[in-house]
Amino acid sequence: QVQLVESGGGLVQPGESLRLSCAASGRILSSNVMAWYRQAPGKERELVASITSGGNTKYADSVKGRFTISRDSAKNTVFLQLNSLKPEDTAVYYCNADVLIYSSTGGYWNNYWGQGTQVTVSS
Repeated sequence: QVQLVESGGGLVQPGESLRLSCAASGRILSSNVMAWYRQAPGKERELVASITSGGNTKYADSVKGRFTISRDSAKNTVFLQLNSLKPEDTAVYYCNADVLIYSSTGGYWNNYWGQGTQVTVSS
């Protein structure tokens, strides 16, 4: 019904950059909060950054000043620019979105996750 597809992960050296993208597709009328989470091996999934439909953003303290979240609401797409990457940023990054879905009985909100994209920072 609705899919979130992430792209842009990879293997980089410390100090380098990556740009992650997440596109939502399906019977989508609109989206509200879109966010990026990450999960490192042996650790719980944590919120990295979020952005509202109005453009308000929040960041985890560990990424402030290095990561930037943005969105293209017309395309239901969210981006995460990762700069000055550190080995501790290594994780699977997941996209999450609150989406208004079209149905024959009227729209309804639901929350979706992407499949994840691996980011590895290593020298």
